[in-house]
Amino acid sequence: MDAFTQMTGIVAPLDRANVDTDAIIPKQFLKSIKRTGFGPNLFDAWRYLDQGEPGMDNSKRPLNTEFVLNQARYRDASILLARKNFGCGSSREHAPWALLDYGFRAIIAPSFADIFFNNCFKNGVLPIVLSEDEVDRLFADVAAQDGYRLQVDLIGQRIITPSAAEFAFEVDPFRKHCLVNGLDDIGLTLQYVDDIRAYEARRRQEAPWLFSEPA
Repeated sequence: MDAFTQMTGIVAPLDRANVDTDAIIPKQFLKSIKRTGFGPNLFDAWRYLDQGEPGMDNSKRPLNTEFVLNQARYRDASILLARKNFGCGSSREHAPWALLDYGFRAIIAPSFADIFFNNCFKNGVLPIVLSEDEVDRLFADVAAQDGYRLQVDLIGQRIITPSAAEFAFEVDPFRKHCLVNGLDDIGLTLQYVDDIRAYEARRRQEAPWLFSEPA
């Protein structure tokens, strides 16, 4: 998992509440567990005018030009601004995979669904909770300025606007540690690889029958 310390990126405003995981990555794309390749189908039903299916050439599909990610000013966005209860619905981990594969490293919203919130941290995406008033202000600023960028400083737990205004945010210390050091669950486990190998070697001596091949 790539480490996250700070970033500066264009903000894409998704002005919808209760965006569920089936909207983020529709169910027909859940057959793969490779974690990559989902970006072209992020928000598939909103981005395209036809029915998306796995294996389609997305470059030839008709675009919904009114959808935010299809607008030129937001196509290189790496920060998503959303409304309350983002990521509700089923607990598919493909949702943060799709957001990350598209290029989003941070999501700002007044609230998130719990499982989606946890899955973001486990996959290198930073979900940031701000108040509704703060989110309203950011929506207004994004609409008023093309190429609106925010700096996200995870170390200092703050968001910095182009006018140097700052928004502080809270983050669990353990989750922060994992993101800053690029540690997913596997990475955390591999920090103890020497202890694991020593245990396995000791168990082979203590209980060799557990490791013998079946007759």
